[in-house]
Amino acid sequence: MKSELAKINPRFVERYERIDDSEEFWRYMAKPLRPSFRVNTLKASVEDVVRSLSDRFNLEPIPWCKEGFFSDKEVGGTIEHQIGVIFSQEASSMIPAIALDPKPNMVVLDMCASPGGKTTQIAQYMKNEGCIVANDVKYDRINILISNLQRCGVTIARVTMKDGRFFKRYKNTFDRVLIDAPCSNVGMIRKNYRYLKMWSLKEVYSLSRLQKELVMAGYRALKPNGIMVYSTCTLDPLENEEVVDYLLSNTDAKLLEIDLPVNRTEPITEFEGKVYDDEVKKCLRIHPQDNDTEGFFIAKITKPE
Repeated sequence: MKSELAKINPRFVERYERIDDSEEFWRYMAKPLRPSFRVNTLKASVEDVVRSLSDRFNLEPIPWCKEGFFSDKEVGGTIEHQIGVIFSQEASSMIPAIALDPKPNMVVLDMCASPGGKTTQIAQYMKNEGCIVANDVKYDRINILISNLQRCGVTIARVTMKDGRFFKRYKNTFDRVLIDAPCSNVGMIRKNYRYLKMWSLKEVYSLSRLQKELVMAGYRALKPNGIMVYSTCTLDPLENEEVVDYLLSNTDAKLLEIDLPVNRTEPITEFEGKVYDDEVKKCLRIHPQDNDTEGFFIAKITKPE
């Protein structure tokens, strides 16, 4: 399997041999991603939707998300999806909104919101009560975001089009901040090999610099005692543990444990000669073979009073 991926992008394989060179990792990286979706409880109950879909699909509950299900087939063509009763969403990408723990009547910043899967998930946990500032940086991404918010019946989102670093001016403003950061998308290789073709180490370094600036801006905008979640769908330490280490080194931020029934890989505490703060062990690093999902990384952060 490794050799198959190396034919497409040998530099990627050379890099990731240093991150996870297990046979299972490469086997799952080359294996197609299984479909999954989340029930939108703003429009229907989980029980009713499962009853409706069970005669057409074999469903398996996702252990860490009570509204989430694996499916034997894609659900995007169903009427339930078209009217926003369900949302096609990768299983591990449901974790950031769960870790964020949003409540009704909070003020939430979703800094990199498009296409809106996590935004709609946050809205259902808030029961459409409160305010979500759903931001993204590009016009075409904003259109997709608005379309999905409307389809899912989200009425509490205020859509903005800003560079995420803009929000550093709103000091101590938001009860919750989600930064699902732009990344090198290695987790999505299982979905489409174009992400493998596009991968470059130069981009990883560039993204790491941007991610550090975004996480600092988000932390400044977070209220004391609030929760910020930083997540990526990639596995490079430069985009994950190093970003969290940078935040810990430059602020009074504290990491929180993510207590969910999810299999995980030990976070990386040393890479390329750099030693990271031992606190990064509290982060959630998910490799494809852990739960047969995308690769993912999630850090749960709080700001002391």
